[in-house]
Amino acid sequence: MSLRWKISAVIALVSTAAAVALSLTVHVAFARRQADEARRLQTERLDLVLREYARTGSPAFGGTLDDPRLPPELRRAAARGNHATLLDGDTIWAAAPAGGSVISLGSTYEGRRAQLASLDRVLVLGSLAVVACGTGAGVLIGARLSSRLRRAAAAARQVADGEHGTRVGDAVGDRARDETADLARAVDAMATALQARLDAELRVTADIAHELRTPLTGLTTAAELLPPSRPAELVRDRVGALRGLVEDVLEVARLDTATERADLSEVPLGAFTSRRVQALAPGAEVTVRTDTVVATDPLRLERILTNVLANATRHGAHPIEVEVDGPLIRIRDHGPGFPDDLLQEGPTRFRKGSDQTPGGHGLGLTIAMGQAAVLGATLTLTNPPQGGAQVTLALPPGGGGRS
Repeated sequence: MSLRWKISAVIALVSTAAAVALSLTVHVAFARRQADEARRLQTERLDLVLREYARTGSPAFGGTLDDPRLPPELRRAAARGNHATLLDGDTIWAAAPAGGSVISLGSTYEGRRAQLASLDRVLVLGSLAVVACGTGAGVLIGARLSSRLRRAAAAARQVADGEHGTRVGDAVGDRARDETADLARAVDAMATALQARLDAELRVTADIAHELRTPLTGLTTAAELLPPSRPAELVRDRVGALRGLVEDVLEVARLDTATERADLSEVPLGAFTSRRVQALAPGAEVTVRTDTVVATDPLRLERILTNVLANATRHGAHPIEVEVDGPLIRIRDHGPGFPDDLLQEGPTRFRKGSDQTPGGHGLGLTIAMGQAAVLGATLTLTNPPQGGAQVTLALPPGGGGRS
């Protein structure tokens, strides 16, 4: 049950309880007042009957001596010398001793019963109106609050998806100074602080990688001047790996700024993929089920294929299968598959491989994801039921990248 209907249900229950309690209170108070007035009036009438009986020796004004209809408890009370009244069904009785007899007076109570029934009908109608109005007000209040919270949640999801200009406070409105607005301001403040911290970390990462370029260039030059030997080959290999890592970090930093733009051109996807796979992974099997022409950036597409195939070669196992089906490219290997945390959280920079496939810095798939976003494409990681790992690149047929 949504918050809207919970609020409506609570208000409806409270309105019903309040209406029932008030109706019962009014009913009991009115019935008691009616009975008290009837007893007082019947007592006054009995006093008139007693005075007339004392004057004339015979009851008058409807009084009766030793009436057989008189309730026994009232008869006993009068026999003990008391003046008493009793409401018995639809008759109000009054009795008092008169010599050795009991003189009594009985009057109908139906008129007062009818008044009480009429009041009950009014109370029921009033209670229904109160419950209806309360429920309607609850629905309106709950709908307004639920709508504001849904807008806040949608804005928060947009911020989480990378739309850093979105503000929750703008989505819920700042006219109402309530808890929802306070929550929106708190979320906006948190998002601003987190974004500032992320921007600072990105700047530091980019600055470090950029500053490393100059000494790496000198180190590369010095390594090339070493005389041919096994140690020289090891030095050149490690320098090359370090230089590639720095270039990858710089590329990730550029992608994180969301300022990269695609240079779109018409690309026959089947032929393009076949040529690149033959050059990047000669042992891979390429199948073109449905060929198509897409508007994309060939350099960025090649970068995605390079990183995905390198990941499949390094962490997977042969055979590596590449399938082109319209704007979809599927790359599957037959290794141990992606780790569960990678499937749940997505690629993360400097994520190491699994225990079965150690190594790697997590930059390859991170860059592939970033380049896919620039192209307006979707990169999906799955583990097929038959085993292995599969990467699916879904390109927009008409070209949807940032250009």
